[in-house]
Amino acid sequence: MPFNELIEWQWKGYSRFHQSKKNLLIHIIFVPCFLLGFASFVFSLLSLDLIAVLMSVLLMAVSFGLQGLGHSKEANPAEPFTSFKNAMSRILLEQLYTFPKFVVTGNWYRAFVASKQGIGA
Repeated sequence: MPFNELIEWQWKGYSRFHQSKKNLLIHIIFVPCFLLGFASFVFSLLSLDLIAVLMSVLLMAVSFGLQGLGHSKEANPAEPFTSFKNAMSRILLEQLYTFPKFVVTGNWYRAFVASKQGIGA
């Protein structure tokens, strides 16, 4: 799927897969952690700091793993990845573009308020 179609596809279904209060809270905390890890990864690569590169990858992996746990609380499970390239494209797109757009447009707040699934769910 071309990248512009992936952007449109991910945005079109995003609200459907982000309705649980617990998942929304996990995302609002751990997407910024992923972004911090990603920025640190880029700067660590540029400065050739292997320890910082590894720590950055660990931060991104933990952040993404916790978001995956949040997705397990959703009534609508996420679409499965079809390949490694598909997984990397979708993960980076969600973290760097789609979720920030979801927050900035007010959709995160609307989904949080509208959620019928409590935080303990």
